[in-house]
Amino acid sequence: MIKAMAEALFYNRKMAISADQVVDNLQEHFTNIDGKKPDEIRLALYGLLAVLGGPFFLAATPRIRKKLISRRLQKSRIDFLQDIARTKGVILAGYYGHWHHGDEEENFDNPIFADLNFELPAQRDRSAPGERPVRRETHRDLTAKVFVGHGAVPEETDVIVIGSGAGGAVAAAAVADEGHEALIIEAGSHYPSSRLTHEEARMTARLFKDGGLQTTADRDIIVFQGRVVGGSTVINNGICLRMKQAGLVHPEAEDVYETWARLGAPISETSLAASYDAIEQTLNVSQIDTITGRNNGPHLIDGWNKYAAQSSDPRDKTAITAWFRKNYGPPTPDSECIYCGYCNTGCPYGRKKAMPESYLSHATGDARSKPARILDRAEATEILWAEGANGKRIADAVKINLKGGGKRVIRARKGVVVAAGALASSNLLYNSGILQSGSNISLNIACPVVALMPEGTKVNAWDEDQMATYIDRGDFLIESHFQPPMSMAMLVPGWFEDHYERMRNYSRLVSAGVLFPADRLGHMKDGKLKLKIGEKELALLRRALATMTKVHFLNGAVEVYPALLRGQTLTSDMSHAAIDAFYEKAIVEPDDVVLSSSHPHGGNGINEDPHKGVVDLNQRVHNTTNCYVTDASVMPSCIRVNAQLTTMAMAHRAMAGKRRFG
Repeated sequence: MIKAMAEALFYNRKMAISADQVVDNLQEHFTNIDGKKPDEIRLALYGLLAVLGGPFFLAATPRIRKKLISRRLQKSRIDFLQDIARTKGVILAGYYGHWHHGDEEENFDNPIFADLNFELPAQRDRSAPGERPVRRETHRDLTAKVFVGHGAVPEETDVIVIGSGAGGAVAAAAVADEGHEALIIEAGSHYPSSRLTHEEARMTARLFKDGGLQTTADRDIIVFQGRVVGGSTVINNGICLRMKQAGLVHPEAEDVYETWARLGAPISETSLAASYDAIEQTLNVSQIDTITGRNNGPHLIDGWNKYAAQSSDPRDKTAITAWFRKNYGPPTPDSECIYCGYCNTGCPYGRKKAMPESYLSHATGDARSKPARILDRAEATEILWAEGANGKRIADAVKINLKGGGKRVIRARKGVVVAAGALASSNLLYNSGILQSGSNISLNIACPVVALMPEGTKVNAWDEDQMATYIDRGDFLIESHFQPPMSMAMLVPGWFEDHYERMRNYSRLVSAGVLFPADRLGHMKDGKLKLKIGEKELALLRRALATMTKVHFLNGAVEVYPALLRGQTLTSDMSHAAIDAFYEKAIVEPDDVVLSSSHPHGGNGINEDPHKGVVDLNQRVHNTTNCYVTDASVMPSCIRVNAQLTTMAMAHRAMAGKRRFG
């Protein structure tokens, strides 16, 4: 089936590798993904075969197969068939994710890269003044001694921290600083920079939940989350934005502090600002240098300035245009970003100051009498409770499943911190008897808009930081964004020869994504996120996509490819009114467009009232004495901007210096 699909998708175009090689690539890819997702993909492929005609499809010529795919998948408005159509991305990953076994040197002549005129970082010329040499630095990696083997799992510890990402690592460091023995439980594996490569397919399979294919229950939205020691901080873009900050956040945007107070979660802006300061200082957060985002980043800002100049909307006039602040630091030759463009598969150069290079290193440092330890490849499944004299629950122990088999129960002498991520923490608490958990989940939803620059233009957006600049309009954001070949092929819309030619123009492409809020629309059910956006969100999405399309054209693009399932093309001769009308017609329901989110938050929201929230103002689970939640799940409503820094600051605010466990 995979071979037949590949032959049809590339019909009448010269493939750089054979369809048989695509099959081999995907078979290997599926073996690298943990959990049930590979079985789900296989079922989807069987469903795809049935939809396309079963044996008739396999026996047909590639030309006939192409017609069947176009009629039944590309042009369908039936929800089930639109969902099935998304499996196209899997086939494209098998083609554009081709990799010769080994590291970069073995792939200098990779036929896919040659076909796209793409160079791996080690091949790039960095001899010009101001350029940064591509060099690996592994001195900040966590060492083996901070990990607990599966044969040496302790029976008890002072504090169990579930999750090693933005919230868990900050909490673990705070707990260790107060002299408590902490054990950090992480479902994913340890991938220090020395283990990371530019093999996109393998790294995506190993570092992401469900191999980067996790979706909402109805498959409308892809939800990217890290499943690795350090959590999503390992595979994100290091963006550090506060919920509210003069000059960096739109002045007329929703005041999240006021919203939270109205909902019953009055968080002190002064208190959280102090935690923001502490986190930024530890992570050496600063504005990125312009050389790291030299083409795609300025394209967005230049295009926006032209758009705002001719706009009569006051929000366009007051929109924030800025370069991102990130946790790549300090600015020394061995730690500054070398803009390889592979942030989302981890930094093999050791430049990102993610949780392993910062708070986890601090928590596990040997200078302290009781250094924290990390138990990776272990999933917490339930918190066991004892009953206190006051009728409140006491977190007494945690059940865990070890990868490869085996179960353990670890006793917590002093308490438990839950920080497994918004979705996993909600599932864990619900399975532990906290039945309010898992409601009011928000997403920041992203949708990419790719554009083609004129012939003869060499943008080479792949030779820079993936995300460099942004526009905050108050109701939505636009962020510059680009990807290496495999991920870009799954992001670029289109079918058959259209998609093929767009990828052949890889070095002429520019790209940005719109980011808009889906506030408290989701809840967990049977372990899955159920979230459906409505007309309110679709109207905002149409307007945001139309705006970004106009920005592209105003800065010289000749064609624009929004992330629509049908893969339509917009051209530079279209008027602004025609662009608006196009999106009104093209986007009727969520299935018409490809959406993703890397920022799930909520599910265990803060609230003074135990009937309205899961945790109190100190982020302690209501009606418990010693169980705290320190990840993004505590956020009562959508914060609209990237959630990484706020997650860390909320964890710091709740745990640092507070002596929650005595």
